[in-house]
Amino acid sequence: MPQKTGFIYHPDYLNHDTGPEHPERPDRLRASLAALQQSEVWKQLHAIEATPASIAQLCYAHETTYPEHVRQYCEQEIPLTYDTPVSKASFDIAKLSAGGVLRAADAVATGAVKNAFAMVRPPGHHATQNRSMGFCLFNNIAIAARYLQREHGIGKVAIVDWDVHHGNGTQDIFYEDESVFFFSIHQSPLYPGTGSSYERGSGKARGTTLNVPMPAGSGNSEYITVCENVLIPALHNFSPEFILISAGFDAHYLDALATIELTAEGFAMLTDLILEVAEETASGRVVSALEGGYSLQGVSESVVAHVERFVKH
Repeated sequence: MPQKTGFIYHPDYLNHDTGPEHPERPDRLRASLAALQQSEVWKQLHAIEATPASIAQLCYAHETTYPEHVRQYCEQEIPLTYDTPVSKASFDIAKLSAGGVLRAADAVATGAVKNAFAMVRPPGHHATQNRSMGFCLFNNIAIAARYLQREHGIGKVAIVDWDVHHGNGTQDIFYEDESVFFFSIHQSPLYPGTGSSYERGSGKARGTTLNVPMPAGSGNSEYITVCENVLIPALHNFSPEFILISAGFDAHYLDALATIELTAEGFAMLTDLILEVAEETASGRVVSALEGGYSLQGVSESVVAHVERFVKH
């Protein structure tokens, strides 16, 4: 078993220009990178170069006409939705964001590293098959799940989404797919308004979607209790061959976009739980991709805590 943690980042991620007042701003990555570089784990990370996803790979999770729709809006600098502004460079950077997660998946699937964290932007989990929303252009984590199945022969994939907002796009993409288990723990009520506990998947995939809405003010103990009592048994029951994490850090108590009270240590404990299950069911194979997190202190200290757990496992 390789004893390295892969780290994926590209300076071009900073060039996705959302405007001066937008919460999903380049400083999120600047602060997180600086914090990692100042941490004890920095020298233990194995750098992996991000390369763009192809149009065909984007279409593993999106409708075939959707990438061109995004490209045209970026070219004209027309916001994809009211909350998802873009610049001319955004299309290429979004392909690079998705591709960064694919390179992380490659490295773990081939055994080059034991696990990996992709510090990418723009994020992805709100993007549906044919719609951008919530700061997201392409659904990085969904594309990675399909990529692992199609290009690495992985069978069952689990996606754990602890971003404070429900990962509606990821849920939609896999709602009828029994080979992908999707779990989301998120504040409710909150944007985008989906993710009720009765949303469980459909057809043969009934039960492979699992949502746990959390009330405002929930903190470390409440989240850990849910994950120990609900998520972990469900993952054991599903027995995934590979685990992906939609690692949003906007449930941090300093984040202004929500009112969940997690700390960096809370995210570290959640990470431990996932990594322990992965050892038992998925040969330790875990890829985590950055989603939200808009307090610079909150996201940077949480990224460090998260990556520290990856290195220690």
